[in-house]
Amino acid sequence: MNYQKILAVIDPTADTQKSLSRALELAEKSGASVTAFLTIYDFSYDMTTMLSMDERETMRQAVIDDRTEWLAGYVEQEYANLSHNIDVKVVWHNRPYESIIIEVIDHHYDLIVKGTHQHAGLKSVIFTPTDWHLLRKAPVSVLLVKEHDWPEDGQIIAAVNVGTEEPAHLSLNERITLNANYFAELLHSRVNLVNSYPGTPVNIAIEIPEFDPQGYNESVKKYHTESMQAHAQRFHIPDNQCFVEEGLPEDVIPALAECIDAELVVFGTVGRQGLSAALLGNTAEHVIDKLDCDVLAIKPEGFDCPIKR
Repeated sequence: MNYQKILAVIDPTADTQKSLSRALELAEKSGASVTAFLTIYDFSYDMTTMLSMDERETMRQAVIDDRTEWLAGYVEQEYANLSHNIDVKVVWHNRPYESIIIEVIDHHYDLIVKGTHQHAGLKSVIFTPTDWHLLRKAPVSVLLVKEHDWPEDGQIIAAVNVGTEEPAHLSLNERITLNANYFAELLHSRVNLVNSYPGTPVNIAIEIPEFDPQGYNESVKKYHTESMQAHAQRFHIPDNQCFVEEGLPEDVIPALAECIDAELVVFGTVGRQGLSAALLGNTAEHVIDKLDCDVLAIKPEGFDCPIKR
């Protein structure tokens, strides 16, 4: 696991670019290259059809040049003392997420880093439509960051689904854990594994009098605990950093993240086979909405990006 080309998505509405700061923090530790990438589009351009093609192109290029000058100036001012080289790129596109994905495909980036928005007056993070499109459709890992430090000896959570024998799930668990370990090594942090399992279905307990809900619950927990131990041992993660909890993922994962003050949660996204228990779908959207930390979305092996060049 090694991220060597990082695309930092620039937010033209923000005073500080936390995506670029986080990308550079990673690059300083890993030796990766960083590109500051800005998508722009002036919707007044759609109203200029009465102009000639040359006039429209001149207008478009003037906007691109202006924003390129602004971004280059921002980078020079904010990171003048940084030895790391930062490339700057501005593109014209009316759908930011598509331009980001096309840039990744064309130039073989390994990681997208994008800043999130803080809810006004609240602690929670707001995820925009562009964030969701990238989480669902980008062909590479997506790191969504908020403005906070990544302290040494911090906490990283890897959200896995160990209660399955499906090869696709097992492969995704491995990729999630490898990524969590990679970031933990870079940041000198600890990896915590979390897995939730469902409680006893109430309707079964009511409809079948001889059904033993306590015994059922204990056997389900035992199976998930043993599966978690086996997975953790493969990656040298100690038992006291493994959490197997009854409940829904959207309750269990944010609760653990808050309890241990996690800096980062790593999870998997749905592949083309539609992994029923893998995160991203309605369940993951509920999970992510409740998190107040950075999130890293990992694509499964064989992911088929719906955006084609």
